[in-house]
Amino acid sequence: MVLPLINPLTVSGRTARRWVTLACLSGFSALLPAVAAVQGTARALPYAEALARSQAAAQAVLARSGEESCLRGKLTNALLGLSASCQAEPGRADPACALAERAVVQLSWSLPFMEATARELLGLIGSPAPGG
Repeated sequence: MVLPLINPLTVSGRTARRWVTLACLSGFSALLPAVAAVQGTARALPYAEALARSQAAAQAVLARSGEESCLRGKLTNALLGLSASCQAEPGRADPACALAERAVVQLSWSLPFMEATARELLGLIGSPAPGG
């Protein structure tokens, strides 16, 4: 399979997510650093939905249910969505929003950073970590 080169400055967030999914499913996750860097602005979902997606992504990270690069994309997209949802509701200031805001500006998403962020998020929303 040949994947086209993607200019991260011209690709929409939706297209980038499709390429990340395709790369993960096709075993081309080594290509993800360039693709996953495309973040743009996330569509603001209702807060409860964004929080549920973030919870699912955090649980996936802690359960290591996927390749590290795919989990990075899942958590990044979920927290970007949560951040956008928080910003779409003026006056919403809760610890999960603050965590999302802090996390999405990080340049390096190492596995220890992702795990710590996932644990903190699950603790804030009162959700148990997988296997614990």
